[in-house]
Amino acid sequence: MKKKYISYLILELCFCGMVIAQQTPSFTEYNYNPFMINSAFAGIFKNSETTLSNIGFGNQDFEGSPRSFAFTFNSPMRNEKMGMGFGIVSDEIGVTSSTQIFGAYSYKIILNDNAYPYWKVFDRSFISFGLNAGALLYSQDLLSLGLQDDPNFMENVNATLPAVGAGVLFGYRNFFAGISAPNLLGDTFANQDNLVLSQPFYGYTGYHFVLDRYDPKFILKPSLLFKYENGAPFQIDTNLALSFKNIIELGAGFRTSDTINAFLGCYVFKNFRLIYSYSQGSGDSPLRNTHGIILSYRAGKGYSID
Repeated sequence: MKKKYISYLILELCFCGMVIAQQTPSFTEYNYNPFMINSAFAGIFKNSETTLSNIGFGNQDFEGSPRSFAFTFNSPMRNEKMGMGFGIVSDEIGVTSSTQIFGAYSYKIILNDNAYPYWKVFDRSFISFGLNAGALLYSQDLLSLGLQDDPNFMENVNATLPAVGAGVLFGYRNFFAGISAPNLLGDTFANQDNLVLSQPFYGYTGYHFVLDRYDPKFILKPSLLFKYENGAPFQIDTNLALSFKNIIELGAGFRTSDTINAFLGCYVFKNFRLIYSYSQGSGDSPLRNTHGIILSYRAGKGYSID
């Protein structure tokens, strides 16, 4: 039991303590489901998309290691300039758990009327504006740590708070760039002094290089994610993936917290995409190996480039 408490305490001090430090979606998760961090991605493609992810299963380094479950759906509306979506994201780390439930709306301004070739990511140039609103359910079972001599751990923390955010996305052929703030309210409505809700800001950009536009079998996909959050180091995630005919995809990346990421994916029946991810933390990190699975379904022509 002592080992269990020490493991939980290390995790709490490193990641939460008496602060809600919202866990950044894992490297692969945001890259294949950016709607999680930017509502402007809602309905940007012609068909709806549903994504289910489980990140952190099989962690053996510490009991209470981070785990994340997410289910999201987004779709264009009858007026193709508008999109909608919703999601449920649940994070667990040590004795801390949080669940966010949100809905999202987006509106696109089309910048040109010229259709791009089928192998382009977007069929038009656009700017998309998104809004999200929902609730955050948060709890810390601090009493289970058994630290009776520390007043900071003498009371459990439980709260249900409103969450409102916004995002902007620019898309042009195979290029995209966006900024977002998923929770602008922070801890404004918190009624506990020991509850501090972080307000992360994200920037996300990438480009898809078609190595031969007349025979687009190979597509190179570099991307970057920037995260700014009060009280935390500025974070940069880099990623590079290579896709073959949208059948097989593999890639790797690096996070400035000294985390190396690798992933392998496959596209099944054009409509389904399955991604396995692996993250390796640095030698100084209490968290080492993390495994993840992401399953997505896109209606219509799916992920086909034909």
